[in-house]
Amino acid sequence: MSTPLLELRNLHVEAEGSTILRGVDLIVREAEVHALMGPNGAGKSTLANVVMGRPGYLITSGEILFRGENIATWAPDRRAREGIFLAFQYPEAISGVSVVQFLRQAIAARKGLEELSVLEVRLDLAEWMDRLGIDGAFAERHLNDGFSGGERKRNEVLQMALLDPVVALLDETDSGLDIDALRTVARGVATVRERHPNMGVLIVTHYAKLLEEVRPDFVHVLFDGQIVHSGGADLAARIDHDGYDAWRPVIA
Repeated sequence: MSTPLLELRNLHVEAEGSTILRGVDLIVREAEVHALMGPNGAGKSTLANVVMGRPGYLITSGEILFRGENIATWAPDRRAREGIFLAFQYPEAISGVSVVQFLRQAIAARKGLEELSVLEVRLDLAEWMDRLGIDGAFAERHLNDGFSGGERKRNEVLQMALLDPVVALLDETDSGLDIDALRTVARGVATVRERHPNMGVLIVTHYAKLLEEVRPDFVHVLFDGQIVHSGGADLAARIDHDGYDAWRPVIA
C-alpha cells in the first residue's frame, strides 16, 4: 500500500498549559475525503491548525507525517509550499492586496518560483472563477476586505483550486453560512476535487449539510481530543439525526 499523504500518530497537543488533543491517530491517503466532526471544544480546529504549524500549540508526544516525513519542525510556510493547504474558519482581511496579487505570490511560492507571470495567473484565475461561478471583478478586490462570509469562503475554495495542494484541510468552511451559500461553497469544493482527484481532503465541520455535497469516504467523531468513533459517510447522517450526545458513552 502506498505511503499516506498525511498521518497522525498518537498525537498529543497542549495550548496555554491545557491538553487539547489526547492521542489522535488518523490516516489520509491519496484521493480520500475524511470528515472530522464533533461538538464545540472537541479539538477539531486545533487539529487542523497543528497540522498547518500554527504557533501557540505544543506537540507533547506523537508525530505528524506528511508523505512519510515527520514535519513537526517545519515552519508553516514550508508546509504550504510542500502542498498542505488550510482553508480558515475565519479568513483574515488584507487591505491593499488584491486577490490576484495575493494568488500570484502564493502560486509562485507553491511552484518554487521567484516570480510568476501576471498573465499566466490571470488566465488560470479567470478559468477557475468561471468554473466556480465567481464574478470576474472579484479578482481586483482587496483580499477579504468587505467580503461577506460566503465570499470569504468561496475565496478560500478559489485559492485551493489554484494552489493544487497535496492535502487540503477545510476548517469549518460551512461556519456562518446560510444554506444557499453553504451549497455554493460545497459545490465549489466538489468541483475542485473533480479537477484535482488525487488530493487528500480533511473537512472539519459541526454539521452534515456540507457532507451532502462533498461526500466523505470516512467520518470521524472527535470528543475531548480523542477520535471515539469512525465510519463511512452514513455516520454523518446518524450524527445529524441523533446529535453528538449519542456518542458520549463511548468515552466513559
